[in-house]
This record gives sequence, C-alpha cells and structure tokens, in this order.
Amino acid sequence: MKKIYFFILLLAGFACSQPKDQSQTKEDSGQTKQSPQLVVDSTLKELVKTAPVKGAILIYDYQQKRYYSNDFDWAKRGQLPASTFKIPNSLIALEVGTVKDDSTLLKWDGKKRYLKIWEKDMIFRQGFHLSCLPCYQELSRKAGEEQMQAWVDKLKYGKMVFDSTSYDRFWVVGDSRITPFEQIDFLIRFHEKKLPISARTDKIAKRMMVRKQTDQYVLRAKTGLSNPEGKLNGWFVGYVEKGDKLYFFASNFDPKPGTPDKEFLPLRIELTMKALKQKGIL
Repeated sequence: MKKIYFFILLLAGFACSQPKDQSQTKEDSGQTKQSPQLVVDSTLKELVKTAPVKGAILIYDYQQKRYYSNDFDWAKRGQLPASTFKIPNSLIALEVGTVKDDSTLLKWDGKKRYLKIWEKDMIFRQGFHLSCLPCYQELSRKAGEEQMQAWVDKLKYGKMVFDSTSYDRFWVVGDSRITPFEQIDFLIRFHEKKLPISARTDKIAKRMMVRKQTDQYVLRAKTGLSNPEGKLNGWFVGYVEKGDKLYFFASNFDPKPGTPDKEFLPLRIELTMKALKQKGIL
C-alpha cells in the first residue's frame, strides 16, 4: 500500500469558436442532431502519438457543443479518479461543515507523511493545490461513511465504490471509476450551478480551483495520479473561461513502457496545455 501511495502522491511536487479544419474528421457517433459532435482531431492525435504516453485528450467547446479528441474509445474508459476527486470532495467538506471555507486551517498531527511538503499545518486551499491526501482522508473520516455515500450519490460523479473500510481512500485504490466524458459532464454541471450545493460552496470551490489567471482567461483545474496494479495512470481535468467562451477538458494517460515516472508526471499538464494552445484556447 505504501508503494501505491508513494506514486500517487508524487504528483503534488509537480502540481504546486473553433472552425473545423480539413484534417479533422467527425466520428460516426450515432448521436442525434441536438447531441454534441465528436471530432477526431489529427493535431491531438499527433501530439499524443509523439509523446511517451498512451491515452486521450478530450476537449469540449461549450459554445459549439463539440468534443475534440485523439481517441474517443479511451475517453469512454473508466479509471480511478485519484486526486481529481478532490473537486467533489471539497464540495462535500464545505457542505457538511468539516471546513468553514478555503482558509480553514488543517492541522498536521506531527506524524510522518509520504511527502515532506505535507508535514506542516496548511489551509484548505493549500491542501487542494498540494494534493494533500492525508488532509482529505481526515476530512472524509470527519464526514463519515454515511454522509460521503449520500453526497457522492447526489453529485453523480462517475461510479464510486466504497464501504466502511474504504470511504477515506476509495478514490485512489479499489473499484471506483470515472471516464474523461464523465469528468467533463461533472464540470459542466458544476459550472452551470446544477449541483445540489449552496451558492456559498460554489463560490468558494471555484475560487479554490483557479490554477492560472491572466487578462485573457481563467484556468481552473486539478491533477490526479493513481497506481492500480503497479501501473501509473494520470489525469488533468478542468475548464477555461475566456471572455464569453468556455472550454472543458479531461486528459487521461498511461506512460508508455520504459517511460520514467519523473518524465511521465509533468506530461499530464504539459500535453494538455499544448493542446489547448494549439486549439487557440490559451
């Protein structure tokens, strides 16, 4: 278990409208006219193909109701949510009152933790951006299994599986799964204020999620890393507000055989950011 957590937790150190061009082809999705289009994007295919990873970058143009990806089959494949679950878990903590706001102090108990950067007191917002697993495990224990189950059901976040023995770690080990499509669906409902949370929780959580803000755009995002059966799997999910335009994304990757862990970890973010720039979003 320690080995599994070690790889999962390494991520904290690395995490501190578009016209369709002729190289893109629409996938035959069997969807109705009103359903979003699925566009296989050759630029995204080349970006992932030439990187030491396997996986999918999924981008949703909210205005055009159009998905872009290099691999829609991978985008429909479920994976452990890992630290991307800190988004709904933050909503739960705010709703049940285990934290008051993003400045709530999370005390370190003095015990050794997997990462040195976690061995200190930190505020809730820092815990989110440092992906402090023990911090969020403690918040889940304070909420209790019953409230965790009730809120996971209400938020409709993928397919989370846990019981009384795993409700404080089901997002990093076990049978819980979420797909890139489901990640984006959740983020859309979050943005549209369709989740059963208070306006106050919504405001605090969206403030916490800001990863980068410029004069042109606001990027809200979260990384995730799991190690099921000794195989790394990484996430980078979020959305970009650019003027009156909105774009959602969910990237999920495995490293190709022989790729060093330290090389793989930053690629989740780097490849996604390159994709967003190539699409003219950033």
